[in-house]
Amino acid sequence: MPSKIRVLIADDHSLVREGIMAFLKCTEDIEVVGEAADGLEAIEKALKLRPDIILMDISMPKLGGLEATVEIRKTDPSIKILVLTQYDDKEYISRFLKAGVSGYLLKRAVGSDLVSAIRAVREGDTYLYPAIASKVVNNFLGKESMAGEDGYDGLTDREKQVLKLVAEGHAHKEVADMLKISAKTVVVHQTNILEKLGLNNRSELIRFALSRGIIQ
Repeated sequence: MPSKIRVLIADDHSLVREGIMAFLKCTEDIEVVGEAADGLEAIEKALKLRPDIILMDISMPKLGGLEATVEIRKTDPSIKILVLTQYDDKEYISRFLKAGVSGYLLKRAVGSDLVSAIRAVREGDTYLYPAIASKVVNNFLGKESMAGEDGYDGLTDREKQVLKLVAEGHAHKEVADMLKISAKTVVVHQTNILEKLGLNNRSELIRFALSRGIIQ
């Protein structure tokens, strides 16, 4: 008998996690092995539990879904990431696809779509919700532009993590503790971020993060 597909659910809403878990329990070939309430916990649980697939929300406390995805893909690329979110913005789609996710599904999808997506990703396929697929196809055909190249794409993975946390209002010491680096290093990263993005201060950095959907 084939082994079950081991799934980790990363979403900051406990009701969402519980609902997904309850639904997937009715599916014989899928097993939920853990859950995470933020991006840092998602990274920790991914390394500890080694799931086959992570259902990854985008907007979460501490590190968001994108930052967590980048870190997990870098540490263990065998773990597949399936984005499960309410956001269908082109910026999000582009950045997650560039980060190497295996699928992008909207929360308005029905349960059978989720099961199909999990099974497809397990088989090595890429699953895109129809509304997402049409945006990607239109971009490929040149009908509309996905997220354009901007200063954000030139940031390192660590700088992107620092950008999100600083923009959310965390003090340098808090960011340092979450990322397990020194406060001085956080300051250096912030200085580099401002320079690369052509920004002058934290207020402009926050406005940039909001405009690019990095924070809500």
